[in-house]
Amino acid sequence: MASSLMKSLDVSHESDSGDNKPQDEPVALRTLTYATSNPYELRFGYSRAVRKGPYIFVSGTTSIDPGAGHVRHPDSAYLQALVIFEEIINSIERLHGSKEDVARVRMFVTEQEDTEAVGKALKASLGDVRPAATMIVGARFVDKDMKVEIEADAVLLV
Repeated sequence: MASSLMKSLDVSHESDSGDNKPQDEPVALRTLTYATSNPYELRFGYSRAVRKGPYIFVSGTTSIDPGAGHVRHPDSAYLQALVIFEEIINSIERLHGSKEDVARVRMFVTEQEDTEAVGKALKASLGDVRPAATMIVGARFVDKDMKVEIEADAVLLV
């Protein structure tokens, strides 16, 4: 029933003004998408984040430099994770949420020895929020320099 009321709105990187919010219906009844210039989004056909009502789902995010197409900080899982959490928070904010709305994160790490560094980045980025979290070790990614990929879900209580 509610899904028939939802309309799609792209709030991608092409419009940074923040004035792309239609005023004819509340955000809670629309589907909003956010895209970046990450080359994988266009190639594989997905959005960086999607908001359906009060829920925001952020796709698996890596530290790829959207402009250059290479992985930032290939030698540091900690720095990769910090970049990723920054992008996740930005994606949620672009869909009218905030980092305080993050309810769950899923962290995928290639090497066991990087788990402490990724956990440290979680605490530095979202420690005051304390979301539910899962960390899975042994993942393989589309680029050999990617050490970490993180997904996030947020719930906006309005």
